[in-house]
Amino acid sequence: MPATIIVGTQWGDEGKGRFTDLFAKEMHLVVRYQGGHNAGHTLVVDGETFALQLIPSGVLYPHITPVIGNGVVVDPAVLLDEVAMLEARSIDCSRLKVSGNAHLILPYHQLIDRVTERHLGKNALGTTKRGIGPAYADKAARVGLRVQDLYDRDIFREKLALVLKDKAPMLAKVYNQLSPSVDEICARYLDDLAPRLQPYVADTINLVHDALEAGQHVLFEGAQATFLDLDHGTYPFVTSSNPVSGGACTGAGVGPLHINRVVGVAKAYVTRVGAGPFPTELTDEVGEAIVERGHEFGTNTGRKRRPGWFDAVMLRHAVRVNSLSEVAITKLDVLDAFDEVRVCVAYEVDGTRLDHLPDSQSVLHRVTPVYETFPGWGSDLTDATEPGHLPSRVHDYVTFLEQQVGVPIRLLGVGPGRDQYVQLSS
Repeated sequence: MPATIIVGTQWGDEGKGRFTDLFAKEMHLVVRYQGGHNAGHTLVVDGETFALQLIPSGVLYPHITPVIGNGVVVDPAVLLDEVAMLEARSIDCSRLKVSGNAHLILPYHQLIDRVTERHLGKNALGTTKRGIGPAYADKAARVGLRVQDLYDRDIFREKLALVLKDKAPMLAKVYNQLSPSVDEICARYLDDLAPRLQPYVADTINLVHDALEAGQHVLFEGAQATFLDLDHGTYPFVTSSNPVSGGACTGAGVGPLHINRVVGVAKAYVTRVGAGPFPTELTDEVGEAIVERGHEFGTNTGRKRRPGWFDAVMLRHAVRVNSLSEVAITKLDVLDAFDEVRVCVAYEVDGTRLDHLPDSQSVLHRVTPVYETFPGWGSDLTDATEPGHLPSRVHDYVTFLEQQVGVPIRLLGVGPGRDQYVQLSS
């Protein structure tokens, strides 16, 4: 029962989508297991760019069944707009399956997200304000509405009225905001969105298990990344779900014995969006050059990402938390123009060297990175397709990274295109 998980190992934006797309060639199902439309991924196929938010990357292959699992929070309007966008570009979405157990993002979630983030002022978390966190909060509080509730009008209205009984006064009295009414939300969700979403709704847990038991290959795709994980990330500057590999089990309804491969994706440098600690952050002209060469702006939000050198301490921690079997490095070509490249191998704080990530957030804010410096390779890597096409300095750099993180690096991304990668080993 071959199952693979792909997980980001930094603060997101590592290029998971393009490697999910690459691995999807050998898959039957590609399952998104957490997050919402706050995590975009960009694919370049035959010179054509596809920016996806909710639909798994495998949708671009005609043999793939793309699945949105129970751990995802779904804004039906966004999902249906994405379907329409893809179909307008001749991508068939009829195979898409959406779990009836997935929770819905509702208008008051988006409203709460916007007003609470604004209310936090300088302590804002940097959310995308798309209602993801409030939807997960309602899920944990057991007052969330799920996709399946759309198909029982009485249940939907009853649950909605109960939720709004608390949320509407809170929005009005605390934030001076008027929540949409029960009737307004029902008209939009039950009469408009539900009928259009219904062809895609399915029992995805049994769908996934039937595929595994038939010996089919299943790929589990996470959104965001390890250090945005609610439990294992740089809290509170995190997302509201579990992008780590273990999240695939709860977010898709499979046990860990089904998983036989966990691929961690890391950029050849590090970026993050929004607030939070960042030991290797570059605020100089080198950082600006990375942003410019790497086009480091959010797929969904357009926000400029904060750049920094590669952090092996982070990746070693991600290897442990996710049980990574291997690593794929993306955007190696972005470093082509640099005279030297640096790798953070440890942290230093109060005169003490730390080889592992500190478990105290206060300490992490104060660490100084310890670097190893390598000469740049001064070559354009974008046409490389085999290990022999890579300069010896690239091999030296990658070998050093492998030694630092303790698992093999099997793939190198050398450009944004579907075929712009080098496979180092099988």
